[in-house]
Amino acid sequence: MTLTPATSTSDIALLRRAVDLAHANRMQGGRPFGAVIARDGRQLATGVNETHQTCDPSAHAEMQALREATRARRDASLAGCSVYASGHPCPMCLAALVMAGAERVFFAFDNRDAAPYGLSSEGTYQRLRLPLDPPPLPMERLDTGISAAQLYGDAPWPETPRG
Repeated sequence: MTLTPATSTSDIALLRRAVDLAHANRMQGGRPFGAVIARDGRQLATGVNETHQTCDPSAHAEMQALREATRARRDASLAGCSVYASGHPCPMCLAALVMAGAERVFFAFDNRDAAPYGLSSEGTYQRLRLPLDPPPLPMERLDTGISAAQLYGDAPWPETPRG
């Protein structure tokens, strides 16, 4: 993979953290979505999708991370922050990130990856008549070395190296 100037190895590591959070949440009975919010390469907050556990339809991973980050910073703004999401943010999450002033979003899996597992938000974008071209803020898909089948399906999860 070729890294763009805006992408660094820390971006890939932070996105992999979001994917690992999503996997852990799935293994605990939650939905397979995780998010990390960082500033200057330093993690500020994390979140996982807790909609099933809390019966709160807004408890998506990005929203949970946003809530944690803004409370910790005592500031409703995410100016200068990057968001790392295991999946492409849904319209609600993307709108909240735009409203909070997030600088950019990195994601591991898009709606085409999620669709075979019933996890795509493409239908919601279509119902709301929200085009994503151009996106409302810089968004980039990165390869974390994990496949959609590993996170969303039954493909084996790679073992963590011991060391």
